[in-house]
Amino acid sequence: MSERFRKEYAGRGLVTICGLLIIAITLAIGAFLIYQGTGTFYKFHHSLFEFLFSSDWSPMDNATEGGGSVGSAVYIAGSLMTCGLALLIATPFAIGAAVFMTEISPKWGTRLLQPAVEIFVGIPSVVYGWIGLTILVPFIRDVFHAKMGGYSVLAAGIVLAVMIFPTITTVAADSIRSVPDYYRKAAYGLGSTRWQTIYKIVLPAAKTGILTGVILGLSRAFGEALAVAMVIGKTRAFPKNILSPTNNLTAAIAADMGNSASGGEQNMALWTMALLLYVISMIFIVLIHALGKERKE
Repeated sequence: MSERFRKEYAGRGLVTICGLLIIAITLAIGAFLIYQGTGTFYKFHHSLFEFLFSSDWSPMDNATEGGGSVGSAVYIAGSLMTCGLALLIATPFAIGAAVFMTEISPKWGTRLLQPAVEIFVGIPSVVYGWIGLTILVPFIRDVFHAKMGGYSVLAAGIVLAVMIFPTITTVAADSIRSVPDYYRKAAYGLGSTRWQTIYKIVLPAAKTGILTGVILGLSRAFGEALAVAMVIGKTRAFPKNILSPTNNLTAAIAADMGNSASGGEQNMALWTMALLLYVISMIFIVLIHALGKERKE
């Protein structure tokens, strides 16, 4: 066998091993989370209904006995409210920025605006949280006279919106660029204005890619812990409105995991929260692949 073919097979083997290793690590993480997360149900005999829909959170921090409550409805509701609000805030701005970069000023917009948007991805989450804590929270307190000094769902939603904005913008811009130019030329040939071409032709043609960006942004919002924990207030109560404080899944895990006894009821309940987040991430990945398949067809 020639040297060229040996290098070909060696490179193919290395890539195959790396791919299989990634699959194995992903499956190992899932298996570990299932093993740890289901202990709440088979070891301490709590029901799935209690975990998902009860707001009574008072697990016992011991490794042998249970007897507490593991209702996580407050944390689940907090995650849903903050992520939903962030999506409502970020999506219009992200799609607008993507349209501006690709359709209105494609030359200097792409050259200047897109790198500026992508810089946001590299900023650590603690910086977003600190800015929210020192600027946004006092602003909400002074303007809206919110309780808890401005710590609220609104503050967490705005911080998350800023964090997911570049993800949605970048994916949406790539999707809009992938729309063939003859779509636009055909619309102009029929007498359409630029705005009519954008919202009647280009955006509908790019909708699956835009939805993929939205789902990716939502996935990041669900997994964010530190920045949200700094501005959400971390109270164990359902928020009455967006100016009320609450807590979410990731902030609860980050705050309590280090202080819980390994194998105890509280520790297992926190692992169950982690398993729930893992399941949500898997659902998002399946949706992205389904949208990608639809886009190819």
